[in-house]
Amino acid sequence: MKKRQKSQYLFRNRWIDRQRIVRNMEAFQDLIVIVLCLGLFAYMVMELWEIFTNLVLPLDHQQVTAKILFLLILVELFRLLIVYLQEHSVAVGVAVEVTIVSVLREVVVHGVLEISWVQTASICGLLFILGALLLVCAKTPHMDHMSTNTSYSAFDNSNDEQQENGDKLPHSTQYEEIG
Repeated sequence: MKKRQKSQYLFRNRWIDRQRIVRNMEAFQDLIVIVLCLGLFAYMVMELWEIFTNLVLPLDHQQVTAKILFLLILVELFRLLIVYLQEHSVAVGVAVEVTIVSVLREVVVHGVLEISWVQTASICGLLFILGALLLVCAKTPHMDHMSTNTSYSAFDNSNDEQQENGDKLPHSTQYEEIG
């Protein structure tokens, strides 16, 4: 029995082309991510300016450290958006890094001595799980790095050329071993 051919159009009378809709939606989604990147960058610059202007005042080391860690969280979120723009997938390793820095920032803001032992044990457990997840992300090969010649072949012929020459594809995270 023959399998029915899927039409590229949503309706039989060819009003709406699916591929064109998907391309337009992806372009619109990229535009949204670019606007988020620009807004996040502007917010990072404002936070950095606030940190430098507060340096003339008497320093509260806990607040300055919390603001610097918050700025690092913003930088990691910016990097997450950049990776998304490049690969069109969320880098789980970067998201885990952001979460780890966020948890540590909260510990710095509230102070280690002011947190109950139950919360401290919970934070330690969470950090242990996030660390394990980060290791798993580092050791797991990504889908676009598997040895299939059909993935992305219509869009990028450089992957096929690199695989034919024996070159390794670049990795998307900094934790994977190179070589």
